[in-house]
Amino acid sequence: MADNKKIIWITGASSGIGKALTFEFTRNNIFVIGTARRLELLNRIKKELGDCGNNFEPHLLDVTDYAAIDKFHKKILSNYQIVCLINNAGTTSFKKAIDDSIADIENILRVNLFGGIYTIKTVLPDMLERQSGTIINILSMVTQKVFTSSSAYTASKSGLMGYTKVLREEVRDKNIRIINVLPGATSTEIWSDEIRKKHNDSMMNADDIAKIVFRIFSEKSNMVVEDIILRPLKGDL
Repeated sequence: MADNKKIIWITGASSGIGKALTFEFTRNNIFVIGTARRLELLNRIKKELGDCGNNFEPHLLDVTDYAAIDKFHKKILSNYQIVCLINNAGTTSFKKAIDDSIADIENILRVNLFGGIYTIKTVLPDMLERQSGTIINILSMVTQKVFTSSSAYTASKSGLMGYTKVLREEVRDKNIRIINVLPGATSTEIWSDEIRKKHNDSMMNADDIAKIVFRIFSEKSNMVVEDIILRPLKGDL
């Protein structure tokens, strides 16, 4: 395994911040395996990357399916060494608590919370064995501030933040970095076209967030950015 190619694994790589991260890392000559539920979008990204597409390998994967994740991970380990996992896959409903169906709530928790835990559980044993690795979780400002019409989303993101903060202390002496990125409103497909059109000038850009995440990942000193809040200059929506 020591001779295997070192790679970054980005979940939810087909759009939004995940797509921006894929572009940023591959353009900096880092090999990325991108997973998502929409393989056609991942394949489109590979074409858009041009020559940098040689640094990108798309895979169809549903982060809510632990058996599929485990199978995928074992296959990847035969050729690659995952030095960094970026948990980016996410979904929401923008509904008030009374209007969220049980199906809505379960889907949000499965993707945002359990999906993140599932992927962490797959990469962690190898990182512990190597005593090296980075796990970056793209969370949200909802972990810091109350936003209405986001109760299930808040529960999922806050749950993953709590989980990873405990994990951070458990692996601190194993040279494993646990980094939580908490973006505010960012102009991505998670928002409706109406909201993006109305607030686009106030929203952050996914490419800018990707650049910051790359800089954090690239830090090689005896220092780690543990939790970073990124907010629009003009404040929250």
